[in-house]
Amino acid sequence: MSEVEQFLTRGLPVFEDAALQRVARSDGVEAAWRVMFASANVDAALSRVSGDFAMAFVDSEGLGVAMVDRFATRSLCWRVRDGRLAVAERADELADETTAIDLQAIYDYLYFHCIPSPRTIYQGIYRLPAAHSLRFDGRAVRVWRYWVPHFAPQRQADFKSLKAEFFRTLKDAVARQLDGSKPACFLSGGTDSSSVAGLIQAVTGQGADGYSIGFEAEGYDEMEYARLAARRFGARHHEYYVTPQDIADSIHKVAAHYDQPFGNSSALPSYYCARMAAADGVTRLLAGDGGDELFGGNARYAKQRVFGWYRKVPSALRGTVLEPLLGTALARRMSLLRKGGSYVEQARVPMPTRQNMYNLLLRVGAAEVLSPALLAVVDHSLPTQHQQHTWDEVQGASELNTTLAFDWRYTLAESDLPKVVGMTGLAGVQVGFPLLDGQLLDFSLRLPDAYKLRGLKLRWFFKEALRGFLPDEIIAKSKHGFGLPFGVWVHKHAALHQITRDALHSLEERGVLRPGFAAKLWQELLPQHPGYYGEMVWILSMLELWLQARKPAFRLA
Repeated sequence: MSEVEQFLTRGLPVFEDAALQRVARSDGVEAAWRVMFASANVDAALSRVSGDFAMAFVDSEGLGVAMVDRFATRSLCWRVRDGRLAVAERADELADETTAIDLQAIYDYLYFHCIPSPRTIYQGIYRLPAAHSLRFDGRAVRVWRYWVPHFAPQRQADFKSLKAEFFRTLKDAVARQLDGSKPACFLSGGTDSSSVAGLIQAVTGQGADGYSIGFEAEGYDEMEYARLAARRFGARHHEYYVTPQDIADSIHKVAAHYDQPFGNSSALPSYYCARMAAADGVTRLLAGDGGDELFGGNARYAKQRVFGWYRKVPSALRGTVLEPLLGTALARRMSLLRKGGSYVEQARVPMPTRQNMYNLLLRVGAAEVLSPALLAVVDHSLPTQHQQHTWDEVQGASELNTTLAFDWRYTLAESDLPKVVGMTGLAGVQVGFPLLDGQLLDFSLRLPDAYKLRGLKLRWFFKEALRGFLPDEIIAKSKHGFGLPFGVWVHKHAALHQITRDALHSLEERGVLRPGFAAKLWQELLPQHPGYYGEMVWILSMLELWLQARKPAFRLA
């Protein structure tokens, strides 16, 4: 017997086709989607939809189509069961008590601190990757990428005209994200969140409500910059200082809220920020995510450029002088030559593999961390294959722009956006991302590389274009955000110490961790470098707390 059809649509799609725009205005977004998928050239139509959205349609026979936006801002999961396509926003909505845990997903989680799509924690349940669409015809599922960024840097860029276009585009992007409710935003005091606060004032003529999180830990608190931005743009500033007790009180709730293990440690401060806004009656927050990844603002972009300079050294000099000299035992005993050897070692590794030299799991050693039982059934090469495939999807772009597109997938789509969407959802607040606006994205694709990274100056154009609008102190400051001083606190706070220590020992009992690693992490590694190894304590704890909430009986056979 046939079942009823299912239509799922979330977010705010922007149809670039004029006819679809008219349908969306007159009959609603669902009607526009139906018209688009009834057209003869669906693939071409897909590439002309921007905004943030997830959409799926499953007919009464179980056949269907689905798609998510260019950054997977809105999540969409799927599975095929009994010859029918099933879709949901969350992976756990498609699972039941018989659905098994995917052990490869555990390895991927510890590698990435999240589980990159299309895999989920559940066997047979998948998540659509960013800019991908799906069609199920009753026989097979076809998943394809409907949009790939095409970088076309202007050769003769005029700063003055680009500056005017940029500010106009930014202002329009913020205006599109405001819904008439109380205008409000996250306010870390960084370039992006301060820009959003200022543009809300420019659009509405009034200051926004800005929400900031601080930490009473040396090197982690930058509330002074948030206060500076609030004064500049007439924002009503709301502050909250997260404490170790807050972490202990909420870590179980945050871990259990996600549909699978999620290890971004700034999720918890994001939750407290959104919860503070919700208590003030805010129903929608604007976030500044995306500016670094579109305009070249992460420190690793400059770092990778330094490694890239090595390729400009004549090959004869590299092969006959530098590499033989720096690879000697004598060089390894001398500080300056040892650093030179490390530089050459990393510079010789191509991207994106070079970035994995800093991977936490690999640096500690997977065989040191994970049980032999888990290591025996997972493929250690799959994460790097996943990354290489993503890297290779962008053709003909510079290494800088390819790195940006790479980060759109791993930093934004798989980590930062789920963090913010998840935590605002937990607090009961909607969220918008004006810096990921389709027109702003298109603008960034046209910027010359030197406008994104000038020498080693990060996001040069963004900052210069907003000089005079943003306070100089914020333009000059280094990036920080809502980083959590977890490793600093975990040894000092009794309740937090007990929660996380118990979590790690429980992972040993489940057969995930190698016996004895939890003790080594606590007694040897964490005291050596709390900031670095605290991240490992966090991601392992979030895995265990999620299992306790969702799969308490899970054990490796």
